[in-house]
Amino acid sequence: MKKGIAASKGYAIGKVFVQEHEEIVITDSKVTDVAGEQEKLKKALDNSREQLEKIKAKAAAEMGEEKAAVFEAHITLLDDPEFTGAMNLEIETNSVNAMKAVDSVTNTFVMIFDSMEDAYMRERAADIKDVSKRIISNLAGKGGDAFAITEENTIVVAHDLTPSDTAQLDRTKVIGFMTNIGGRTSHAAIMARTLEIPAVLGLGDITTSVKNGDLVILDGISGDVIINPSEDVIAEYKAKKEKFTAEQEELKKLIDVKTTTKSGKRIEVCGNIGKPEDVLGVIANGGDAVGLFRTEFLYMDRDSAPTEEEQYESYKFVLEKMEGRQVVIRTLDIGGDKTLPYLPLPEEMNPFLGYRAIRLCLDRKEIFKVQLRALLRASVYGKLCVMFPMISGLEEFMQAKEVVEECKTELKAEGKAFSEEIQWGIMVEIPAAAVYADELAKHVDFFSIGTNDLIQYTLAADRMSEKVSYLYNPMHPAVLRLIKMTIDGAHKHGKWVGMCGEMAGDEAAIPTLVEYGLDEFSMSATSILTAKKIILEQE
Repeated sequence: MKKGIAASKGYAIGKVFVQEHEEIVITDSKVTDVAGEQEKLKKALDNSREQLEKIKAKAAAEMGEEKAAVFEAHITLLDDPEFTGAMNLEIETNSVNAMKAVDSVTNTFVMIFDSMEDAYMRERAADIKDVSKRIISNLAGKGGDAFAITEENTIVVAHDLTPSDTAQLDRTKVIGFMTNIGGRTSHAAIMARTLEIPAVLGLGDITTSVKNGDLVILDGISGDVIINPSEDVIAEYKAKKEKFTAEQEELKKLIDVKTTTKSGKRIEVCGNIGKPEDVLGVIANGGDAVGLFRTEFLYMDRDSAPTEEEQYESYKFVLEKMEGRQVVIRTLDIGGDKTLPYLPLPEEMNPFLGYRAIRLCLDRKEIFKVQLRALLRASVYGKLCVMFPMISGLEEFMQAKEVVEECKTELKAEGKAFSEEIQWGIMVEIPAAAVYADELAKHVDFFSIGTNDLIQYTLAADRMSEKVSYLYNPMHPAVLRLIKMTIDGAHKHGKWVGMCGEMAGDEAAIPTLVEYGLDEFSMSATSILTAKKIILEQE
């Protein structure tokens, strides 16, 4: 038996298909015909674009527009001057062959993303690798995508599965997949959850541990993989599979159910989003609202900041899609592990405690005001709540509100409408804000607890450090005490409290959070129905 990361729930019993890719050798050979090499690159980019358009259409038909959007992002990457333009420049400047140029530029971009602390951002390096791999394959004359799967009940085994790979899996034959690398936030995991097939990732050496035709049991609940199991074990897992399928069908009945505890308290179960189109997944899974819109994603993968108009259209899209249901949007949270190529930040000994989030925005008001103006203008299209990240005390919140008032004055002078019903809140992710919650609550409209940072700041344990990860404990008494202080402090002044960190979707933590009086839970869309079920069972 092998142990990996349970990335998509469910059980699969089937025969192995090991994905094999021919390795393309990239050399350092120089070229004399620079223009000719750039023309080769252009043809490879054109072929890649054509292939991705087909994959996008297939993904949209089978998985919906929301999941097909990743391929639109890949297509956009092909036209990004920061990315493909750098490849052309590499050929021109260093006279390298096109493959080497693609490889060099890709490595630079991937290094930037891989160094980020945020797991979601690190996994986005997979997008860049996927596009690069496609370009290089086309340069080598090996373009196209194929999984020669002819048998039903097939479990795909691969070193990794790119978004392109997963989008092309034949859903009538593939019942699960396993990879050497990857985690819960990787595209392979996200696609598996969308396809509603089990997946176990991060198995290390699964590609060499099994061979084509082996019978395996894939346990997407525990992360276990059993190779060539006995008849008794097969029977045991068939029973588990039937029970799980019945439970999933039962969960779907909760999509339109309002979540209320047995004692009658109404609790909002919401979704976190990173891109505007992610709102479709929240709606499909019965989310009551958007509890966190991470707007920094609008600023990434580009060579300049998004304009007021671009941001306005993004916020408007989400508000309109939610049809009057609440949308909580976090202002720009950049710095620390999240950097922008067009916004150089000072070198710091400890950037996570430095010049980031609200601190950066208050210092760079020209950037902050563009976002606030866009938010204000979009507010007429729905129920908008805006929250400021990394607030440590009242002064920062009041300064942010002053900038909001400046923007309102400007918009009034320009004859541009905005709502006066916006709620203004803060992220409680610094322990100081939790301790001071009862005073802060006098001035804010709501709190949203960002447990990812709150836990690591409280316990002085970097959650991405393997050496101290054992200390990163959401249920640590000190963390729970800070959460309770935040909720009590808000309720003392009649204000509501949400939670948008990973802990909100933690099945083990939900009962305690309900007991503490948390008003709103926000999580990844795929966790919403399970959270609803747990909350409905609480007193």
